[in-house]
Amino acid sequence: MTDFVIPEQIFILLILIIVCAVIIIVVSQWKKVSDSKNAVKMLEKEIELKKMTMVEKDIESKRLMDNPIPLPQDQQDSLSAIRQSTTEVRNEVGYLHSQINERLARLEAQTEQKKLEKMLKEIEAKEAKLKKSK
Repeated sequence: MTDFVIPEQIFILLILIIVCAVIIIVVSQWKKVSDSKNAVKMLEKEIELKKMTMVEKDIESKRLMDNPIPLPQDQQDSLSAIRQSTTEVRNEVGYLHSQINERLARLEAQTEQKKLEKMLKEIEAKEAKLKKSK
């Protein structure tokens, strides 16, 4: 045997390196998929718990509405005023949430547009540089 590396050994070494790289990539992707599945399962559980809470609140509200407690007229008027103001506040909250969501969407779109415009300018500059070098 000689003391220098023969092409077969280099070929085997390259194949081994490629196989190791593929295994590392597959393992990392598998881990990402596993993490994603776990995150989805957690979100599903959270959604299920929120649904159960909403149903419980709805049942409680219906029970209270079905069994009205007779109140004097002034107390009924007071409750009606409170309900009305609560409805107004909820409407305002809903409007503010919608406004925030729309502004965030616009901001994200503008940010994306700026990034794309910058990338386009960079590409155009590189194209111009290539044309000059030819």
